[in-house]
Amino acid sequence: MSGDFQSVTRTSRELSIICDAKEVPEEVQAERGWRCLRVAGTLEFHLTGILASLASPLAEAGISIFALSTFDTDYLLVKEDALEPALQTLEVEGHDIIQEVKA
Repeated sequence: MSGDFQSVTRTSRELSIICDAKEVPEEVQAERGWRCLRVAGTLEFHLTGILASLASPLAEAGISIFALSTFDTDYLLVKEDALEPALQTLEVEGHDIIQEVKA
């Protein structure tokens, strides 16, 4: 796999791989059309409520998310057609949005 973001999660019931859509063969079952939002900075483990402060207003706005956490930070994936409403909702809630454009 290549790209800026990959995650592999394996349980006794499933294998989930998150990666750039261009890396997924067409014949593979996949949920396509997601955009990734990253919480800036490194989050200390004792901090609480960060993910909830993002997820709750999006849920209230009817925007579905797929949340993922790593050792350093949290990520929210939203469907591409919900990206702009999600960003607007988070800005209204007081979150700063820093957009990174990847070539």
